[in-house]
Amino acid sequence: MTSSPVSRRTVLTRAVVIAAATAAVSLPGARFLAAPAAAADRDPFSDEIRRAVERAKARNKRVLADVRSANGWETETVVDKDGTIFTRPVPGVPLTGVQVRLGEPETVLVYVVQRFHYEIDELRKGDVVGWRAPDAVRARRPESNQASGTAVQIRPNFYPAGTRGGLFPQQLVVVRDILAELNGVVRWGGDDRSPDESLFYVAVAPDDPRLTKAADKVRAWRATPGQGPGAAVDVLAPARRKTAQALERRQKRTAA
Repeated sequence: MTSSPVSRRTVLTRAVVIAAATAAVSLPGARFLAAPAAAADRDPFSDEIRRAVERAKARNKRVLADVRSANGWETETVVDKDGTIFTRPVPGVPLTGVQVRLGEPETVLVYVVQRFHYEIDELRKGDVVGWRAPDAVRARRPESNQASGTAVQIRPNFYPAGTRGGLFPQQLVVVRDILAELNGVVRWGGDDRSPDESLFYVAVAPDDPRLTKAADKVRAWRATPGQGPGAAVDVLAPARRKTAQALERRQKRTAA
């Protein structure tokens, strides 16, 4: 007897079910998925669904550290493999790259590094540290954000943790302008109670619409000639200074 061909509709349905099961167990914080397993017993493609779920669980076990950084993002134990943290280029800056979380965190943090290079001081290879292993940072402290790929340290050897005053006043004006340009979704570690003037980190939780809005703004600048990092800006313009100073007051009030 000749078996009937599998319809395109069936193939698509099968792919969607497997993808949904894999995505669900791969969500940040996902550790157990009972519903798809139960559904799989009733589904004609149960074996494939179970295998997809198991692969996703194995990936989570390899990648996730089972703890969140201070800003609420999942920390990861590996980079450049399986997870969401990769070595990314910093256009216009002579670095070998910086290890950051893909997506909006990458967009805003690379922007910070670029403006620092163009407007504060030239950066060289080794001047920027992104991801650090979860067991190498203090949990629940701002530095833990590096373990989730949502923070960078710029010249940590120049601005040692626990000290203030490493930046000149004119350099601080630029730092404040950068933070204001990003609408406060990035914080500077120099404002924290235990300061780290080399540290810049995403200050909002995953899926916060403010982060998407700031990243979209940066992407629009990059697509427009004469705008974005490296473009001439007057950081002392009254309107810009007013906005930056208002953000400074707000962020200092909520120091970590």
